[in-house]
Amino acid sequence: MNTELESLFKQHTGQQATDITELPSSGSNRRYFRLKNDKISLIGVTGTSTDENRAFYEMAKHFKKQKINVPDVYLHSANWMHYIQEDLGDTLLFNLIQKGRLTRVFDHDEKNILCKTIRMLPQIQFKGAENFNFNLCFPQPEFNERSILWDLNYFKYCFLKSTGIDFQENRLEDDFIAMTQTLLRNQTTTFMYRDFQSRNVMIKDGEPYFIDFQGGRKGPFYYDVASFLWQAKANFTDELRKLLIKDYIESLKKFTNINEDDFHNQLQHFVLFRTLQVLGAYGFRGYFEKKPHFIQSVPFAIDNLRTLLNQGYNEYPYLCKILNELTNLKQFSADLKKHQLEVSVYSFAYKKGIPNDISGNGGGYVFDCRAINNPGKYERYSQFNGLDEHVITYLEDDGEITTFLENVYKIVESSVNRYINRKFTNLMVCFGCTGGQHRSVYAAQHLAEHLHKKFGVKVNLVHREQNIEQVFENKNQ
Repeated sequence: MNTELESLFKQHTGQQATDITELPSSGSNRRYFRLKNDKISLIGVTGTSTDENRAFYEMAKHFKKQKINVPDVYLHSANWMHYIQEDLGDTLLFNLIQKGRLTRVFDHDEKNILCKTIRMLPQIQFKGAENFNFNLCFPQPEFNERSILWDLNYFKYCFLKSTGIDFQENRLEDDFIAMTQTLLRNQTTTFMYRDFQSRNVMIKDGEPYFIDFQGGRKGPFYYDVASFLWQAKANFTDELRKLLIKDYIESLKKFTNINEDDFHNQLQHFVLFRTLQVLGAYGFRGYFEKKPHFIQSVPFAIDNLRTLLNQGYNEYPYLCKILNELTNLKQFSADLKKHQLEVSVYSFAYKKGIPNDISGNGGGYVFDCRAINNPGKYERYSQFNGLDEHVITYLEDDGEITTFLENVYKIVESSVNRYINRKFTNLMVCFGCTGGQHRSVYAAQHLAEHLHKKFGVKVNLVHREQNIEQVFENKNQ
């Protein structure tokens, strides 16, 4: 095997390779080697499918002519089992954005390289399709009904069945057919990369270069956007996705007219389809081939699926029923609960001290309500607290507490959003006043109800001085 690659290296460079190192492989059966000497370094590839090897080789040649950033391919063996290509280095986009992926806080440089990458995608899709012979594509030349049903059945047999969920195949197939019709309603003659994601983008001298496009074919451009932005372990926030979609659409407009509302609507169907296809791949590569990094990616894909189902897909009622069952399976929901946010909200009296954070994390917010007009200074309110109608009417008629809470909501909502995105599990918010009876109780109760209604998170509410506790359970489980 190495002998073939060494021969190609020498044939291309006129020199001998003095060092050959096998590189880590990903999901495919191709093997990659770095062949080099003191002056030259190239990548050698050995694949098990001659048709697949030829597809990549011919695509790369064509894309290079179209001035698309792909590696130069130089020579292939007579039997098409081996070829050598340009060495782009070792920097994957996936690794370059590692900090953002782990924290869900993407810095300026990470956002810039992601935006640069997705702005280049329309060039691949449109320029890559110009004068390209799609009959070279492997395993088929275009995205069609057959390829869609292949992927949906891949999900059904390699992932769904392995979970043990009982389902009616005929009803599931009906929704698969409905999805197929939806996906094919806006056909384009563009090149569909099919596996456009950050593991298949390399960064050289600050520029994105694209690899592993051998599965590409003629097809709609929505698929690649879904593949990139909803890549399971990329862990993008909704805010970042919106930014990247905006950049993509602006770049897309250079090649075609686009109705943005129609684009967003159609994209959501491709996101669901791609998520199911990915779960099928994870099931096969992880559960059957025992490749650990695919198994590790399953919870991220399930999280994506869970979020998608909240948007509703009325076109596929039975499929969505089964998918909801899937996301609520113990092996997936248990992992989710480890990363769910709980907000603890307290009311208290300052003279008895600020409540301790029992989560052990420390921090959080303490809001001082003592500047608000105090109903407690009137004898007629002394027997009531901030949960009673008399006190509520007084505070709301006065209006100061309403303005106060509007500002509190903005501050706390910002943290809750970020904590959810970063998978933090605890946030504490306290409201104090003189006696912990009126103003703080009203404020704590209203914040707890507001957060639960808006975010669905679990909220533990404690009115300490009244010895009252209330739990608002997580609505997202």
